[in-house]
Amino acid sequence: MPTPDPAQPWAPYDALLLVSFGGPEGPDDVVPFLENVTRGRGIPRERLEQVGEHYFQFGGRSPINDQNREFIAALRDDLSAAGIDLPIYWGNRNWDPYLADTLRQMAADGITRAACFVTSAYSSYSSCRQYRENLADAVADVEGAPQLDKLRHYFNHPGFVESVVDATLAALADLPAAVREGAHLAFVTHSVPETMDEASGPDGGAYTAQHLSVAEEVVERVRQETGRRHQHELVFCSRSGAPHVPWLEPDVNDHLRELHDLGTSAVVMVPIGFVSDHMEVIYDLDTEAMATAEKLGLPATRAATAGIDPRFVAVVRDLLLERAAVERGAEVQRRAVGSMPALWDRCPVGCCANPRGERPALCGQ
Repeated sequence: MPTPDPAQPWAPYDALLLVSFGGPEGPDDVVPFLENVTRGRGIPRERLEQVGEHYFQFGGRSPINDQNREFIAALRDDLSAAGIDLPIYWGNRNWDPYLADTLRQMAADGITRAACFVTSAYSSYSSCRQYRENLADAVADVEGAPQLDKLRHYFNHPGFVESVVDATLAALADLPAAVREGAHLAFVTHSVPETMDEASGPDGGAYTAQHLSVAEEVVERVRQETGRRHQHELVFCSRSGAPHVPWLEPDVNDHLRELHDLGTSAVVMVPIGFVSDHMEVIYDLDTEAMATAEKLGLPATRAATAGIDPRFVAVVRDLLLERAAVERGAEVQRRAVGSMPALWDRCPVGCCANPRGERPALCGQ
């Protein structure tokens, strides 16, 4: 691998690493995958088998890996069209291709420094710091591993937000005209323990604050397009903790029941916490929540996730070139929309603390 040309706008990077959660590729993978996800939490195998039924309904295969493959293909096309000549690698937290295996391949290929794009847009332990711990573990495990720089959070990058706005408008248009104007927008994200939200970001509460900021921006842009400001709320899905541990609420199904009781004409579920249609979307929303809405007689649609929307794919290129310029000592204009500024490149010490104790983490402590 040749040394990166310092004149190129992507220098000092000689590779891009897509970092994701991972998912089973077939029925035999389901329980081992869930064991990886829950390792150290003392969850019995019987409970994992129950959770695995969600995957077995879809052939024991999570859609996330195929979606990452599609995203990488779209990203290669985007970078190539922009004249950016960088190899793209892919590593997962919980399933093949594992991060350490990917770093071994990168080291063998002569990669010296890579920018890392994580398929999680918000701040919390599970959506940020845990990935940074995973990256630090993989680097420590691989002799000659490249230097890794995690690209900043992008929940409020215009390329992500604009794709959500258009998906919301399309979902509203799918509703019958008679109920469309009074439709409620339920912005859905993954629930986390309340203590995790309280520890998210350097000052606490960042996880919910970031989601609320995006939701408000989407509602306002929809108003600008339609002339109507829709009632809305941030709601949650995929709660998986012990019953006595408080998690963020309301659950999307409880929220649908409340909307029905209030006489709401229709609902659009907007999965702003997810960048693609993985299991929490196709099961928790498309299967379970849609069944709840149908049982209630509440007209409902679900907005698309960003997926391979070209504007979202281009977010990676924008963040890559932004961070490369920073590393070369240049001044940069960071793109962000809504009520919150663009976030930092390196997470502050103590940001999104690990609830089980301190561990080494990439880009911070």
